[in-house]
Amino acid sequence: MAQTELSFRPKTPPRDGPPTMTVGQLVRLAHGALDARFGVVWVEGEVSNLRVGGGGHAYFTLKDDEASLPVAMWRSSLERLRFRLQDGQKLRVCGRVGIFAKQGRFQLYADRAEPAGLGALMLELEQRKAKLSAEGLFDPARKRPLPRWPRTVGIVTSAHGAALHDILEVARRRCPMHLLLAPALVQGPEAPSSLVRAIGRLAVRPGIDVIIVGRGGGSIEDLWAFNDERLARAIADCPVPVVSAVGHEVDTTICDLVADVRAATPSQAAELVVPDCRTWELALRTATDRLHRAMQRRTVDASARLDSVAVRLHARGRALVVAPRRTLQRHEHALALLHPRARLDRDRRKLEQLLARLRTCGGRLVPTADARLRQLVGRLQARGQAIPVQARARLDRLQRFLFERGPALPARARLRLARAAGALDALSPLAVLQRGYAVVADEAGRVVTDTGAVAPGDRIHARLRRGTLLATVLGPLEPTDDHDD
Repeated sequence: MAQTELSFRPKTPPRDGPPTMTVGQLVRLAHGALDARFGVVWVEGEVSNLRVGGGGHAYFTLKDDEASLPVAMWRSSLERLRFRLQDGQKLRVCGRVGIFAKQGRFQLYADRAEPAGLGALMLELEQRKAKLSAEGLFDPARKRPLPRWPRTVGIVTSAHGAALHDILEVARRRCPMHLLLAPALVQGPEAPSSLVRAIGRLAVRPGIDVIIVGRGGGSIEDLWAFNDERLARAIADCPVPVVSAVGHEVDTTICDLVADVRAATPSQAAELVVPDCRTWELALRTATDRLHRAMQRRTVDASARLDSVAVRLHARGRALVVAPRRTLQRHEHALALLHPRARLDRDRRKLEQLLARLRTCGGRLVPTADARLRQLVGRLQARGQAIPVQARARLDRLQRFLFERGPALPARARLRLARAAGALDALSPLAVLQRGYAVVADEAGRVVTDTGAVAPGDRIHARLRRGTLLATVLGPLEPTDDHDD
């Protein structure tokens, strides 16, 4: 049956007469008195009659040569222990004394326990932790991240321990890489100096990116070398990140607190330091696929935007070029019209049109004009025959008038008349005829000025100063050296 801790407040005894208490009241009063008197105590003795109940609570007797003390430790406190309770084990137990009411038994309710003989060591450890913490060696701000892909991993551990085997096995499985071992003692009085020297050798070696310091599990005495102050300072001064993998998850040393990263076991330290090629390969494939899809989307989007811009640019270009192109076409057309060849062609076509019209009109006008010309010639000949007679009669009248009035004219008028008569005489064709020239006309009365106007056999009239000769054309006279054509 599980035991429970009781905490009672004794009732105030009556003021008159001796107090009367029940058994429970007395037990509770005694329990409270013990708790108030002793509080938390440390008791050292040997474990016997160890028993763990169904609820996980431990019950045992702590004894020495003089006495024995029943002890109860609840499950929560038992699970916090870093070692297993065994009969015959010497312990230092911390707890509060009290009375188990159901049995009226005096016992110790334990909260903590540690192997006897380690009290001085634990006190030294706590004092060392406080000193290093005050110097900032445990400060999380100075922790350095681990490299993702270390070139070389340094290992400080025993060359023959299971920790090295675990690290190599995990590294071989995850990603084969360069591992460098600096062997050292991991247990015993010489272990701290050996560990410090191993870390120093790796720290000065080029190419080391991270160091694993560790060993397998063991008792607190086995792991005591990793609580050394010199080792803690060597880890803090190391130029590369340090991973501490000492003991098991429940074991915590100063080395764990100073290191940049703490691993529960050497195997976990290898997993933290050595990258997993398969994981990275999968991540790389995933990233590659995502990048490929993203590039495809961006390419499609860029192509669509490019097509849209090309369409808009083409439309804008056409809009910008249409007006200049039309102006250029007008200028080219105007320039082509102004070209001499075009003007010649245009004038030639116009001339051809005019010639065609002239031929058309000439063909219609020649017969009419010829008939009218013959009519006019006939009229002129008829009038010409009458004109000399009339003119001669008028001339005779004027001559008689001049002869009659001449003597009465003034000298100046006579002089003007003489001059006019001389000019008239000089312009008169009769004066030309008087010099031996003749006026030749054909039968129609047209004056002949060219030999080509008549043909052999045509009859011509040659008017002389006095009279007219009728002649027949024999032909043109051949030119001589003394005369022109």
